[in-house]
Amino acid sequence: MKITVIDVGGTFIKYACMNEKNEILSRGKIQTPVNGREEFIKKIDDIFKSMPGSEGMAISLPGIIDVERGYCVTSGALEYNNDFAIVDALQKKCSVKVTIENDARCAAIAEMKFGSLKDINDGLVMVFGTGIGSAIIKDKKIHRGHNFSAGEISFLITDRDGSIVESDLFGYQCGTLGLCKMYAEKINADEIDGIKFFKAVNDGDETAIECLNKVTRRIAVQISNIQRIFDPEKIAIGGGISAQEIFVESIRKNLNEIYDESIVKLPHVEIVACKFLNDANLIGALQYFLDKLK
Repeated sequence: MKITVIDVGGTFIKYACMNEKNEILSRGKIQTPVNGREEFIKKIDDIFKSMPGSEGMAISLPGIIDVERGYCVTSGALEYNNDFAIVDALQKKCSVKVTIENDARCAAIAEMKFGSLKDINDGLVMVFGTGIGSAIIKDKKIHRGHNFSAGEISFLITDRDGSIVESDLFGYQCGTLGLCKMYAEKINADEIDGIKFFKAVNDGDETAIECLNKVTRRIAVQISNIQRIFDPEKIAIGGGISAQEIFVESIRKNLNEIYDESIVKLPHVEIVACKFLNDANLIGALQYFLDKLK
């Protein structure tokens, strides 16, 4: 059985032809459309048609996703997909079974079934990118919440002085974009990406190291808050940034310092890197599709 699996991001759409064994038979990447729904649906349809013999389509995408109705309540930076019955629109084009799921939950499914969280009952996945995607695993199942918005930690308010603005939000401050922006402002650079930032860190740049420590301290604070509410066994750190061992280690270091400083002592939660990195969303989207077939 061949399935077209698609991972929609804010900048790129990654896609693959996969089988039930999670084997990637072919893969590619295109820029994410910016001009609206019609262009978006056409691009997805073009991807599907480029994979003859595909018997279904599994999609990972950002936002609050009503998986039962195949409906995007919100879709992150892709605002043209807000309030959109995306599965209906695609099935009219493709005439095969189509499933959609939130991208962080796809990563969590992959890690829960095959990766760094396969041996736990309760866990959390935090995926660092433009913002911070997150998914909650409760009793070995994805917890979606009453309105399919459980785990939307990117929108945690970390500060408020007057009206709430984007810069008050956890995902804006501590996503990969926020980390790089902080460093760029300190060195008066126009733009810094993750590759340049971590090269600076690994080269011993004190300003980059200071930025890394500041952001991972903020992340550790929110992890300690989440732990007090949910008490997970493990938290897995994902996204391309998780390949940087120093990033995960800096979160651990700051979290241990918070434990030492805490008035009320907590058992230490284990912080691990996601196993599948940038393929986690593809693997999880495929598994969600296969589970729905059952």
